[in-house]
Parts: sequence; C-alpha cells; structure tokens
Amino acid sequence: MANRSWRDGAHQSVRHRKPPEMNQAVCVDVGRVFDSCSDRDCVEDLAVFFSVADQAVIDDAVDVRVKKASILATCIDVDELPLQNGCYSCKLTFFVEVTVEVQQACECKCTTVCGCTMFEKTVVLYGGESSVQVFDGEFRSECHSHCELTNGNRPRCQVQIAEPVVLETRLANECGCCSCCVGKRLPPRYLERFGGQLAENGGTKRVYVTLGVFTIVQLVRNAQMMVPMIGYCLPCKECNNDEVSPCDVFRTMSFPTEEFFPPVCKDGQKR
Repeated sequence: MANRSWRDGAHQSVRHRKPPEMNQAVCVDVGRVFDSCSDRDCVEDLAVFFSVADQAVIDDAVDVRVKKASILATCIDVDELPLQNGCYSCKLTFFVEVTVEVQQACECKCTTVCGCTMFEKTVVLYGGESSVQVFDGEFRSECHSHCELTNGNRPRCQVQIAEPVVLETRLANECGCCSCCVGKRLPPRYLERFGGQLAENGGTKRVYVTLGVFTIVQLVRNAQMMVPMIGYCLPCKECNNDEVSPCDVFRTMSFPTEEFFPPVCKDGQKR
C-alpha cells in the first residue's frame, strides 16, 4: 500500500506540474554558421590509380566504363588569411573511389576493379573573430583519460558533397610515370581497400575520368544563444517489444500498385 500511494503521489505531482511559459528562454551551446557557399565543379581528366594487381588488368584492357564514383575521404585544412580579419582559407582535398568495368582482350566477361583519384578545391569564407582558446573535456579514444584539448580559436569547416556525376571516361596509352602522390596522401585506413599500395608509377595504360561535383562549404563556431522553450522533447510513443512475425509485417504493407501499372496523367495520357 505504501508503494502504491508513493507512485500515485508521484503521478499527481507530475500531472499538476505547471507547463513552462511560452516566453521562457534557455541558453544553448550550438554551432552557428558564420558563412557558407555552394558550388558546382567540373573536374576534368583525373587520373585513376589502382593496386598493382588491378593495374595489370587495366594494362590488358581494350575498353573501360566507370560504374560508380563515390567520395571515400575528405581532408580539410583551415588557415587564417593575413591582413583580412575573420577570413579563412579552406583547402579541401577529396579522395574518390572509382569502380571501373574493364573489357579485356580475348575475354567475354568484364572484370570489375576499384581505383582511387583525388582533386582539390579552395574557398575563402568569413569565420568570425575570436581571441580565446576553447578547451573541451570530452573523452577521446586517443587519450587515457578525459583530456582537455584545445582547437585554438579557429572555426571548423564542414563540407557537404553529393555523389559525383561521371561525365566522361577514357583509356589512354601512356608511360606509367606520374608525378601524382595519391597513395602518399590517402589516409592509411582507406589505403587498405586497395591492397595497401597504389601503383602510381608503372603500367602502360591509364584511366581518366571527368567528374561533376556539387558541394556546400560552411564555417561554424560554437556560440551560446538564448532560445525560447516550450518544454522538453519527450517521446510521443511507447516502445513496443512484442515479437512480430515477418508475415504480420508484410500484411501491413500497402500494395505497390505503381509497380504494376505506369502512372497516368490527369489528361488520361501515360507519362
């Protein structure tokens, strides 16, 4: 009985608690975007590099076709511009994984290999001014305890990039000598995807691609801001731990009518 009355009292206290006022304000620490820009770039004739084994496949190729290009990693360097207070140069290095379908001589089936290419982009944005150092006590895996680390007073650069569009692919007969150093600049954890080493020098043929890239670049600083608060964000549904059979899930799905019949316009004509 005692436990029951305690629970009833707890529910009553919650039920009769007054909701926060509409004009109540709270202080939050959020990332404020000081400056941003969007851009579209057509990057032409990027050399694609493969592992030693896959480069041998390219050397025997008579034709190639790029099936997919996706961003593998992005390295960002932010440097303050001299004589321009609050302005920063953001150097972006994109590493792209390229999946290539290769048609070899005297082979009926195509072979699929993956290579890597890279391109750079630099933008100048306003990131605000600050003369303080920011220390963060958040736990990091590289520390043995809760380290207090600082990132100085520079803003952080955030990059959003859509999947690259492959505009052109060509196979060229040329000397294997190349001054590019994708293998040395690619982070080691991604280099393992290509056997631990890219064959930048050697081979008799090279694959080149032209990519169309859409990007959004932002400079962000943490800022303490006052915002109006209506209340805490509480879940509006209960957790359901009941076991449901696959057939029960299937019965709740809508019938995919559009998969069987093409959509029809209002004028009665098919699209």
